[in-house]
Amino acid sequence: MRDRVIVTGIGVIAPNGLGLEPYWQATLEGTSGIGTITRFDSSRYPARLAGQITGFDAEELLPSRLLPQTDVSTRYGLVAADWAISDAKLEPGGLVDYDMGIVTSNACGGFEFTHREFHKLWSQGPEQVSVYESFAWFYAVNTGQISIRHKMRGPSSALVAEQAGGLDAIGHARRTIRRGTPLVVTGGVDSALDPWGWVSQLSSGRVSRAPDPLRAYLPFDASACGYLPGEGGAILVLESAQGAQRRGRNHAYGEITGYASTFDPPPGSGRPSGLRRAAELAIEDAGVSPDAIDVVFADAAGVPELDSAEAEAIRGIFGPGHVPVTAPKTLTGRLYSGGGPLDVVSALMAIRDGVIPHTAGTTAVPAEYGIDLVTGSPLTARVSTALVLARGRWGFNSAVVVSESVA
Repeated sequence: MRDRVIVTGIGVIAPNGLGLEPYWQATLEGTSGIGTITRFDSSRYPARLAGQITGFDAEELLPSRLLPQTDVSTRYGLVAADWAISDAKLEPGGLVDYDMGIVTSNACGGFEFTHREFHKLWSQGPEQVSVYESFAWFYAVNTGQISIRHKMRGPSSALVAEQAGGLDAIGHARRTIRRGTPLVVTGGVDSALDPWGWVSQLSSGRVSRAPDPLRAYLPFDASACGYLPGEGGAILVLESAQGAQRRGRNHAYGEITGYASTFDPPPGSGRPSGLRRAAELAIEDAGVSPDAIDVVFADAAGVPELDSAEAEAIRGIFGPGHVPVTAPKTLTGRLYSGGGPLDVVSALMAIRDGVIPHTAGTTAVPAEYGIDLVTGSPLTARVSTALVLARGRWGFNSAVVVSESVA
């Protein structure tokens, strides 16, 4: 029998809350982090709304030597990892360095850092470009910096799968623990709210151009017109249950019991999306039936054809209206690699508190979708097992099942 993989620490950096409890309280209260971008002059762009983090002081939270060598997304990742490790009560030297690994996802890289250095290259010459540009832009830099900062030298990886990548990181972290590494820090964090990063996101054609923060991102709504990007994410500490017990850590937020990923067929093939198959495989991997799932945290693209496809997948697995579905990410925007891990955190909090957060904004779900979307206010409910879904552009589908921890 394989050892259980439990969540012993959580760190959250979200547009509507810095830290686990502030984020969760804001989510239940319907406090939104969506607003007009202020990081740069966005007045000339066709879309101006995003989930932007405010009140984050990197100079206060990180050593000064790290500031010139890190992109904003890496700073978020380092602080979220600090908070998760502290939450897990992992003391320095508590484990052998090679018994602790890092698996993170990053979809955008260091856009802001690189944009700044490119500007120096064009305007001042190559001798003015920071030597740290050699790694600060890279998708794997968050894994590397967390590893260096906390002297965690076990098996480590970086995964890139757009919005689905954060769930893939959690799934790979679980696999790493099952192969014998007792503890893995995992999750995803992204930020690309500089002009270059913003243009890259607009190029998808899926970003909402609606000007009202309350009506711009309405997944599963008859008025859905695209999504809003956001920045931030979540980092988790995963451990083998036996390993956590050996170091005296008896508290767990829950277990990662199921994971699967699939890839969509080529566009125009006529074959359906692989999302339903990913969800079914994750549920099977968890050793439960669909009837055991108490809530689905949806990918919630906010694009009508994608919402329709996701609703069809959920309806096909569970039956029409047979399971509550929610998308609290309407309060943060879609966080790319950070979106899935933040939904996993929300699922764990739903298990802890017996409450399902609502999908803020959405009010009119087409009847043909056949899903029971939680809207208006949070729903009090017993939650023991939750399914989290995520899709990335170009065909990535991932699903994670989290369950209450039973010793």
